[in-house]
Amino acid sequence: MLQKTVEVCGKEVKFRSSAAVPRLYRIKFKRDIFKDLSKLERAYKEKQGKDEKETGEGFEIEDLEIFENVAYIRAFHADPSIPGTIDEWLEEFEMFSIYEILPEILELWGTNLITDVQAKKNFKQVAEK
Repeated sequence: MLQKTVEVCGKEVKFRSSAAVPRLYRIKFKRDIFKDLSKLERAYKEKQGKDEKETGEGFEIEDLEIFENVAYIRAFHADPSIPGTIDEWLEEFEMFSIYEILPEILELWGTNLITDVQAKKNFKQVAEK
């Protein structure tokens, strides 16, 4: 289980990633977190290095909703005492830039995937012996 603390609007927020997150996400939002995070990561990489003012484009509404959903479920997984709905949770913060928080969430996801791949590889090596 991986955990990371990120400062959002001057408030420390814990985000947790574990094998339970995809299930919690599916139950809460009726969506596949792996597909959503892949889409969000692609959108972020497309926007990276581009100034929103220059392009006139920010994230699509669906991408922003995915970001909010993923951030909420990981925060809720780390701290079940946070509000029971995304709307109530988001009310705790001032406006903040997705560009500040999203890289942290994507890094946590990437680290979790690396850990899973290494575990499978190590299991295969042990099973062959």
